[in-house]
Amino acid sequence: MNKRFLCMSAGLSLLAGTALAAECPPITVADAMGVGAGKYPQQYERAEFEQLAGCTLTFQENPAIAEMNGRIAGNPDLPPLAERLPEEPLVMAPYDEIGRYGGVLDVLSNATEAGTSDFLSVRHVNLVRISDDLQTIVPNVAKDWAWNDDFTELTFFLRKGHKWSDGAPFTAEDVKFWYDDLALDENVSPKPRDYVLVAGERMQVEVIDPQTVKFILPAPKPGLLAHFATSYAQGFQPKHFLGQFHPKHNSDADKYAQSLGFENGYAAIAAYFGNSDWTDTPTPMLAHPDKVDALPKATVPTLESHIYTRDTTDGRHLVANPYFHVVDTAGNQLPYINEQDEVYINENEVRILKLVNAEVDYKSQSVRLPSAPILLDGQEKGDYTIDLRPTIAMPTFSFNVTSEDLEKRKVFGDLRFRQAMSVAMNREEINEVAFFGLGEPKQYTGFSPEPEFIPGEWKQHYAQYDPDLANRLLDEVGLADTDGDGMRELPNGEKLVLDIRFATQGVSGKVVELVAQHWTDVGVQTTFKEVTPDEYRSAQSSNQLDVGAWQKGLPLLMILGLNESFVAPFGDYFNHRTGMLWGEYLETDGAKGVQPPDWAYQMIDDINAFQATPVGTPESTEIGLRLVENLTGNMLMIGTVLAPNPIYRRNALKNFTDFKTWSYEFYRTYPYRGYQWFLDDES
Repeated sequence: MNKRFLCMSAGLSLLAGTALAAECPPITVADAMGVGAGKYPQQYERAEFEQLAGCTLTFQENPAIAEMNGRIAGNPDLPPLAERLPEEPLVMAPYDEIGRYGGVLDVLSNATEAGTSDFLSVRHVNLVRISDDLQTIVPNVAKDWAWNDDFTELTFFLRKGHKWSDGAPFTAEDVKFWYDDLALDENVSPKPRDYVLVAGERMQVEVIDPQTVKFILPAPKPGLLAHFATSYAQGFQPKHFLGQFHPKHNSDADKYAQSLGFENGYAAIAAYFGNSDWTDTPTPMLAHPDKVDALPKATVPTLESHIYTRDTTDGRHLVANPYFHVVDTAGNQLPYINEQDEVYINENEVRILKLVNAEVDYKSQSVRLPSAPILLDGQEKGDYTIDLRPTIAMPTFSFNVTSEDLEKRKVFGDLRFRQAMSVAMNREEINEVAFFGLGEPKQYTGFSPEPEFIPGEWKQHYAQYDPDLANRLLDEVGLADTDGDGMRELPNGEKLVLDIRFATQGVSGKVVELVAQHWTDVGVQTTFKEVTPDEYRSAQSSNQLDVGAWQKGLPLLMILGLNESFVAPFGDYFNHRTGMLWGEYLETDGAKGVQPPDWAYQMIDDINAFQATPVGTPESTEIGLRLVENLTGNMLMIGTVLAPNPIYRRNALKNFTDFKTWSYEFYRTYPYRGYQWFLDDES
């Protein structure tokens, strides 16, 4: 056994002069070496592991860490590893073996802020994490947590000695700063995200001591913990750095920011943090390249496993965080992989070619089942593996019920029209042609997978293929072919043409092509065009789409912490939304936009009540059913086929386990601990 894994027995008495060297077992998930399980699966707190293994961990660092630290702009020289790790580091058992340091993880994204969640999830951390069983919540940045009896107080216990990537202390003040001064400051975040509120009301964040922080909720919300376990939105930001630009914390914030070339302190915060919690906003290296040399740091400090050293329009590069808080069971500071390199490729054909040529180490986002045959054919030659994994979200279509075109708004807002367009879809054909018969034709219910309380009939509500019914309903709506060309006109006689714009990040082009043909077959002329994810999202946000086309679905675990799928516009910027003017009306208390129907208001009340009610109780079931009845019954989102999608990895990427799902919803790789991956091109 490698002697660098030596540790001293915790039970030895140094005073008695009987200290003997004892090896600390480098256990893995595959081989526990007789060491018992800890409180949480696949990981331990340091004291817990030492007690169970009968040893005292000694720690080792990456031999290249000082050189990498030298590339992190604004970082000081490194102190010894013992001063960089928390006193209570998280001890992680790798899946298969203790890894080896080195290498560059090569990945693809679509564009600067498009299709990047796949890559971000590899290095991501949050207060807690969902384990790879997709059910158990485990510690990460936080050492532990505790609820009070009625789920109105959630207390997190942080790690003593934990540090940001620049060596500054990470404390409870960084949690409070994120909540009070970023998430709820309208100068930073113009509109609070739904998960920072409880039933529409703010929480209070109380700092108990540097390692203890309490969220005090205005109403019960047990799903708040699940939000932190699965979301990209981190519950902390570096007060020591961003706070110097915030007028609440620095009376000279504007003056200091102006000395660096920014308009004011908030402009500096926007350059480093953005105006939301999406942590892949461009760094000053991209957004303000002319200022970088004068700035104190090129990017905001992080707690993640890697940190940016380059940010361009072509891609980004990162190196290992020298202060990362996780070690393996042999005492090696993670991550094993030295660097990460992200290249932007938005064209699907080019993306697939790079995968076939094994130019990428891992990829799942934007890789769809229709591309599986060519990827599977290239596995042996490219020395990579393709796994088809179940998907949480399915391709879903919606009609713009608040369209700027008032004639289209009348039609799209008619339930009979939406019912007609649903039964006009031949889901069996979609399944066979686009998904090789591997999927399940079904309707969208708002929950995926559906909990037991949802009756089977809702999963097939208006999901049958019935063009005769579609034609009758369209006739009832007043859509007639008045000029005899085989295509229907609007009730006022104007031409009706549906324009579908889609991005392959959100939905397969083959699915869109088939649906467009199905709708044209019942006399509703439909065109389609592929656009970039940014173009799609811009059109959606500005209320310019006729038809929304993006994947949609959310598990019960996340619905308990995230209500946006049931509140107009029924999603955030990165997801499928519709009824944008309904959302504007709600956001402005009726000052702008279009008033939603009564059933939309009922869903707001119901999702807030559902999140505050214990799952499995009769009351919870009653509320959940009403949510489905209103969402699915009104055909706001129209489902198609739930099918698996491919996950790609080069065989040289080790400690890689089978994913239970291909999903953004469980935050891609986050349950599978990407920081214990390592590269072995010599095996």
